[in-house]
Amino acid sequence: MTCILLVDDEPAITESLAYAFERVGMASLSASCLTDATRLFESEQIDLVVLDLVLPDGNGLDWLRTIRAYSQIPVIILSSHDETVDQIVGLEVGADDYVGKPFSPRAMIARVRAVLRRSGAGSDSGPVADSGSVANSEKSGVRIDTNRRQAYLDAQALPLSRTEFDLLNLFFNDPGRVFERDDILAAVWGPDVSVTERTVDVHIKSLRKKLAAAGQVGGLIETVRGVGYRLAESAN
Repeated sequence: MTCILLVDDEPAITESLAYAFERVGMASLSASCLTDATRLFESEQIDLVVLDLVLPDGNGLDWLRTIRAYSQIPVIILSSHDETVDQIVGLEVGADDYVGKPFSPRAMIARVRAVLRRSGAGSDSGPVADSGSVANSEKSGVRIDTNRRQAYLDAQALPLSRTEFDLLNLFFNDPGRVFERDDILAAVWGPDVSVTERTVDVHIKSLRKKLAAAGQVGGLIETVRGVGYRLAESAN
């Protein structure tokens, strides 16, 4: 059974989510502080973490940085801070998705299922974006290995989240196509997940920053104004 670790100091949130997860056959454990979260994370079999940013004994992003040093278990950030900069920082340090408060338990379940599908964890596994028939593909020095679900710039592994990898893989699979935001949402997040088009923009921005920070020159993902995104025409 899929087990979700809920890290939030508001009992109303953890209790409502625990009830919602139980109704769809998922187990959950709750922690109201980072100390308890660490204990449960290291002692229990956790498939995904829902993590608040502001907790009594520290910052959720700092905790995420710590666990990313030794674990790739999916993490969804949950916070009342709905600023784009907070979302981007969360994605940069290794979050797989970001949900702002307030939210509906039904929407959270959909987001959890989508992240689990992308990671292959839990009972909701299965591909969202088509990985294509070729395990390795390279454009402008960036190579993706779909078997390992890892992207590289030259020989350097890129620290992409699962969502960012799926976005890059989507563009690589159809390099001549202009993807509208709705197309990207359906392919990467799934048709049943309630997210806004702005979510695509935030993840694309984070992906671009990681590519640039690693030394990729020229920009691999182009914005097609008024339409969406595509792999840069200069990519070869």
